[in-house]
Formats: sequence, structure tokens, C-alpha cells
Amino acid sequence: MDVEQTARENVRVQARLDKLLNRLPGLVYRCKIEAGFTFRLEYASAGSENLLGIPASEMVDKQWNTVERMTVPADLERMRKDIYDKVVAHEPWQVMYRLQLPNGHIKWIWDQGEAIYDDSGEPLYLEGIMLDVSEQKFQELELQNENRKLRLSMEQVDSLGDIVGKSEAMHKVYGLILKAAETDTNVIIYGETGCGKDIVARAIHNYSGRKGDYVPVNCGAIPENLLESEFFGHVKGAFTGAISSKDGFITAADNGTLFLDEIGELPVNLQVKFLRVLETKSYTPLGCTAPRTSNFRLITATNRDLAAQVREGKSRADFYYRINVLTIHLPPLRERKEDLPLLVKAWCTRKGIDLSITRQVRLAMSRYNWPGNVRELHNFLDRYATFGESAAELLVDSEESLPSSAIEGQTLAEATHRLEYALIVKMLEKCHWHRGRTAMALGLNLRTLQRKMKALKIRGKGEV
Repeated sequence: MDVEQTARENVRVQARLDKLLNRLPGLVYRCKIEAGFTFRLEYASAGSENLLGIPASEMVDKQWNTVERMTVPADLERMRKDIYDKVVAHEPWQVMYRLQLPNGHIKWIWDQGEAIYDDSGEPLYLEGIMLDVSEQKFQELELQNENRKLRLSMEQVDSLGDIVGKSEAMHKVYGLILKAAETDTNVIIYGETGCGKDIVARAIHNYSGRKGDYVPVNCGAIPENLLESEFFGHVKGAFTGAISSKDGFITAADNGTLFLDEIGELPVNLQVKFLRVLETKSYTPLGCTAPRTSNFRLITATNRDLAAQVREGKSRADFYYRINVLTIHLPPLRERKEDLPLLVKAWCTRKGIDLSITRQVRLAMSRYNWPGNVRELHNFLDRYATFGESAAELLVDSEESLPSSAIEGQTLAEATHRLEYALIVKMLEKCHWHRGRTAMALGLNLRTLQRKMKALKIRGKGEV
């Protein structure tokens, strides 16, 4: 191909590229970087007229730095610093800021791109695309305003969504939920088994207004050899048995919320890989070479002491600090027994049952420590609705089996362990040592029951 043919082909390629860029729903731009980190516009797509009300040709001919002149002054310094820092670090940027148009209207702009460098690493050009995200941003701000109003009226409420309780401890939780909903900060929920950590995570998602799905994952319920495939997905033929491609949890949570329950069960090797996803929002399915992105919001939960796991080498410190940004401590039911009547009423409403509980059983419920928390309460109410007062034997037995004299001189942890031991053994005996039925009766999952039995040194029937 001679020089003239090459030139004609280059013109055709550029024309096709311009046609493509002009169809994009935004402003594609290219700026020459000059002294003092100032810019000279060299290219703008046709989207500039829609975005700014100025034709692309007019912007390029006059080489206006129109965007900076239109940027709301309160945002300008931050916008320039964010882009400058990324250019110096040789990283792509993503920044959001406001533009004030000549007619006085405000637009929220999502600006993303990266710099082009010479052989010595000096930045020569900025190339990127600006999108109008005003509708999304104004909805977000409206939602934040609604959440603030709701937070101001929290003092008298006895529920928040599906969460029930009017105790002081629960009002603190409500405030943190609404605070978490206003940002994309990583949230971790600490609480015992059965406290309702999933319901709190779901409330944060619902009040955040995220348009994607809420994707709950129990890290302790997935076999370790399947974890990577379940999280990242895989393509057909990635491993034996992969007869078709499958999306993972991270893909499913795009533009939504990924909730990882029992995060303390996540193996260290997967923590390393997941940490990269948190930092870059990109991941690669098993058997695939092209990375993908997912704009998910992360919420985790645990009933373990993660800081202790870090000290013991069972969790990575960098992973722990990444997920442990905004903390919500969900109180156990024994610390908010004033909420029992509300919880019972909510259960009755949900089930459509008018449950009459005798005074003796109500007294036993108020004295019982509910080691399985709200989940155990719901299971108890299910049994009580079916079998009547005979379902309350465990509550009465636990009250009689641990008189106040038995706990004198003990710490709360010691007394709790002793009570848990007595209750678990009692229920195992009632269930003829069937662990599955015992776990269900206590409002626990089987894995948690087995872990408690091991910690309390409770052996199964016939075990040595």
C-alpha cells in the first residue's frame, strides 16, 4: 500500500471512529496537557451540544476550556486534584462534579478517562468521556433528604422497615442504617446468630435506593473448593463439570448490594483475591482472560471477633481494615427484652394469627436469655402456636436450672456459657440427640450448633 492509499485508509478509519464516538450518550474529549497542568481541547464529540449546549466544532475551534469555566467553584479544586493525582499515579480517573450551564441549570457530570504518556512517562494528553448523571444524582440527594427527615423522627418509632424494636439500642441501629444508606462505604454488622443481620443489611440496601439487586451470600454454607467459582463465576470448560458458563455473586450484585454473612468463614486465599476486587471493582471469571467490572456495594456480617482472627493469623489485616469501615453492632435479644411484646405482635401480624400467651409463659419469656435471639423467638412462637404451653417447657426448665445463686461470682461470659450448655444438652435430650432437629428447635443453623457443641465440649450420644 503506497503513501496515498495509506492516507486515504487513515481518513476512512478516522471517519468511522468519529461516527462511533458521536453516537455515544456523552461528550468524548481529548485535551493536550500544557504547562501548569492546563489543557487545550483538541477533540470533542457531538455529544457536547446535548451536554453543554455548545457545538463540538465551536469548542474545538476556540480551544475553550469550557468545562472548567462551567464547573461549580465549590467542586473545581477537588475535581482538578482528583484528576491530577490519578495522572501522576498513571491510573485512570473517575470523578463526579457539578456544571452550571448558561441558563443557570445544574448538571451532575460523571467524568472518567486516563492520560496518554510519552516514552519517558510524561503525560501528554487527557482522553475521557463525560456523562450526564443528573437524574440519578438528584434522586440520590432526594433520598438522602428523606432519610435525614426520617432520622429526625426516629425517637418515637417502634420499627424501621422489617426491623422491629423501640429500645434505645435499636434506635441507635436505625440511625446507623440511615447513615450507611447515604454513602457507598463498606459496612460490617456485628451480632450473634439469629439477631437479624440479614434484615439490617437489606434495610441499608433498600434505603440506599440502589437500582441493582440485593445479593445475600452465606460464606459458611459454601464448600471451600467452590467459593471462587461462586463469587467470580466461570466460563464453559473452566474446570471439570463446567458444562456451561455461569455468572457469580459479584456479577449478580452489579449496581446493587453484595451481602456477605459469616465473613469470618472466608478463607485467607480468597480474602486476597476479594481484596483486589474491592480496590478495583474488577474481577476475572474462572477460565476467562478478559476482566469484568461490577459496581456493587459491600455489606458484611459476622458473629466472630475479626480483630482476634487477625491477631491469630486467621484473617488478613488489610482485608479486615477494608471491610471494617462503618460498624453496626446489633444487640442480642437478651439486651433489649423490652422489645419482646413488639416482636411477638409483629410475628402475629405476619402470620395472621391472634396468639394468646399466658402470664406464666410471658414471665418465662422475659426471664429467658434467648441464645438464638430473634430467630429462636420466632421458632418458639411457631411451636407455641401449634403445641401450646408444652412448647414453653424449655423456657421454664432453663429458668429453674440456673438459679441466681448459681451465677454469683461469675462473669457474663461464664454465666452465658453455662446457660448455653444446659439449654443445648436439654434440647438434645428432648430431640433424642438429633442435631438437625435440635438446631431448628434452638433457632440455630446446624453449623452454629456444631460449633457451640465443640466449644462447650458437648459430645454427641455415644461419642467418647
